Amino acid sequence: MEALEIRTIFTLTMFGMQIPITETVIISWLVMLILIVLSLIITRKLKEIPTGPQAIVETAVEFLNNFTKNQFGSFSKVLSSYIGALFLFLLFANIIPVLTPLEVKAFGHEFHPPFAIRPPARDINVTAALATVSVLLMLVCGFAAKGVKGWLKGLLHPMPMMLPFNLMEYATRLVSLALRLYGNILGGYVLMTMIEGLFPVGLPMIASLYLDFFDGMIQAAIFVFLTSLYISEAVTIHAEEHTGG
Repeated sequence: MEALEIRTIFTLTMFGMQIPITETVIISWLVMLILIVLSLIITRKLKEIPTGPQAIVETAVEFLNNFTKNQFGSFSKVLSSYIGALFLFLLFANIIPVLTPLEVKAFGHEFHPPFAIRPPARDINVTAALATVSVLLMLVCGFAAKGVKGWLKGLLHPMPMMLPFNLMEYATRLVSLALRLYGNILGGYVLMTMIEGLFPVGLPMIASLYLDFFDGMIQAAIFVFLTSLYISEAVTIHAEEHTGG
């Protein structure tokens, strides 16, 4: 139950309203700070012939640009930054629990960590917000590719009676994106908490390699892949309609 709890760290008062700042918000800010600092360090002294970290980053950026170009076509210039930032945020957010200080038992005393870093995606508010942005991008790309009139016409494809089902598809994609990420990250975190309770030494470090690193990377990749697939469908349908496919 402690793993399911979302704690409020402090409360802000603005315009007469109480705004709770939870640990999810704090950890999300921490993840964003880490990404900003890393980007400043890596891009501080760029070389014309890349070496070391710059070469790795440029290879990753080139892969991202090629991927988004194949998926989105002319929309890749706008969407590549979002896809890359989304993956990096989820990746770091999913693996950040490894920074939690260890609980140490020595000389007859127990030293408990002063804080615990929990993955932000175990909060349904985070996954729902990310899923909402992805679905909104899918809608915007659909409008931009086909126009509002063409998009509305697509809701009647292949026959007018499919209208409610085509509309429902947007809702089901939003829910599936949010719940898939939320369920997998929360399940992994709860399992990791149980392992730490049963086997305080040894096994948690081994389990963390899978539950925090490997599974965290896989869940970030799946979320980004599904987002890219949904947006690509909105653009590809437009191309098929104009080529008679």
